[in-house]
Amino acid sequence: MDRVAHRRPGVTLLSTVAVLLAGTLAGCTATASPGGSPPGGTEESGYLAEPISPFADDWAITGLEPGLRAALHAAAEDAAADGVELVVTSGRRSAGYQQELLDHAIREYGSEEEARRWVSTPELSRHVTGEAVDIGYTDGADWMVRNGARYGLCQTYANEMWHFERMVAPGEVCPAARPDASAG
Repeated sequence: MDRVAHRRPGVTLLSTVAVLLAGTLAGCTATASPGGSPPGGTEESGYLAEPISPFADDWAITGLEPGLRAALHAAAEDAAADGVELVVTSGRRSAGYQQELLDHAIREYGSEEEARRWVSTPELSRHVTGEAVDIGYTDGADWMVRNGARYGLCQTYANEMWHFERMVAPGEVCPAARPDASAG
């Protein structure tokens, strides 16, 4: 999980520890599938071995809903102008890969109820529909928390500073983040 929390200038130790802890609690959803290889052996699973550019020609990016992808591109360009690199740690996911992530989290936490705080079902996951994107590194996610509403991108869950969905028109105020993924 240390790829997600690379130490960057201006990133506090507390922020780095928080992302490492959150990544660990999230059952490795940020950068790797359970078992460490692409699920089903296909490129169209959404599995990312490491963070990628928001402009990458990868199904995890090209499979995003077009409005989300356009907002992500605009945000990445403006973040770069501010000296902040946005990377994608997870984008579009197949239903099979989402189920693998949930199964792994259930094993990790010992119950589906606890796992669902961190990983949604394939039927409810906005990653499966291409309507959610996870942003890394710590400084990138922080930049998005502070600036994402300019692009209509909002932090969805309070316990996942990296998870963004297009929830409002650009420039509107984002709604309060839900406590966690189990909240729907």
